[in-house]
Amino acid sequence: MEDRKNLTRYAWLSIGTAVLTISLKVVAYLLTGSVGLLSDALESGVNLVAALMALAALTIAAQPPDDQHTYGHAKAEYFSSGAEGTMILFAALMIAATAVPRLLNPQPLEQVGLGLVVSVTAGALNLATALVLIRAGKQYNSITLTADAHHLLSDVWTSVGVVVGVAAVALTGWSILDPVIALAVAAQILYSGVKLVRKSAAGLMDTALPAEELALITAVLDRYCQQEPIEYHALRTRQSASQRFLSVHVQVPGEWTVQHGHTLVENMERDLRQALRPLSVLTHLEPIEDPSSWQDIELNRE
Repeated sequence: MEDRKNLTRYAWLSIGTAVLTISLKVVAYLLTGSVGLLSDALESGVNLVAALMALAALTIAAQPPDDQHTYGHAKAEYFSSGAEGTMILFAALMIAATAVPRLLNPQPLEQVGLGLVVSVTAGALNLATALVLIRAGKQYNSITLTADAHHLLSDVWTSVGVVVGVAAVALTGWSILDPVIALAVAAQILYSGVKLVRKSAAGLMDTALPAEELALITAVLDRYCQQEPIEYHALRTRQSASQRFLSVHVQVPGEWTVQHGHTLVENMERDLRQALRPLSVLTHLEPIEDPSSWQDIELNRE
C-alpha cells in the first residue's frame, strides 16, 4: 500500500510538465500565429486538467479498505482514466474545430523557426515524462498512470504533426498544410481516446483477467487436480486497477478432515499468489460426492 501512496509523485511530475509545456506552446503560437500550434497548446491545457484528476484518483485509490469500501478504493483509478479518455476525445474535437476555419481561410505564418524550436522543446518534455509514467504504470499496474502517459503521448504526436505541418508551410508556402496536419493529428488522438475509454469501461464492468493470466491460474489448479483426487469449478476472476481477485470452488473427498482440506486450499492459495501478484484468492471447500456441490456453477444459484 505504501508503494501506491508514492504514486502521487508521478502525478505531480505530470502536472509540472503540463504547466511548463502550456507556457511554451502558447509562446510558440504567439510567435507564429499557427493554428496547429494553438491546437497543441489547447491539448496541453487538457493535459493539466487530466493530471490534476490523476492526482486525486491516485490519492483516493491509495486509501486502505474501510467499513464502506471493504475491497479498497482502487476502482477510483478507472474513473480518472475514463475521464482522461473523454478529455482526449474532447481535445481532438477542439483541434478539429480550430483547424476547419483555417482550412477554409488559410493564413500565413510568422517567425516559424523560433516557434518550432519552442514547440519541439515542449514536445521533448512531454515525451520524457510520458516514458517515465509508462514505466511506472507497468511496474505498479496503475491504469491512471498508463492513461496519463498515453494522454501525454497523444500530445507528443500532436506536437510532431504540428511541427511537420508548420515546417512544410515554411518550405512550400502552402498555408493550407497547417490545418490539414492539425486535422490528421486530431484523428490520431481520437483513436487513442476511444481505446482508453473502452479499457476504463471494461475495468468498471469487472471484466475477467486476460487469457495469459487465466492460463497461469488454471495451470496451478490443474496441477493440484493431477496430484490429488480433487476437482474445481466456478472459477471467477476480476481486476480492480492494480488488484486482482479470484474465487474458486474446490471439491475434495468427503472423508477428508476439515484440517486436511484446509491445508490443501492454503497451499493452493499460496501457489496462486506466487504465480500472479498481487492476487486476492477466495476458495470454497465442498465434498466431491455431494450432488449439490455441482449446482453452484452459475453466478446466482437458485
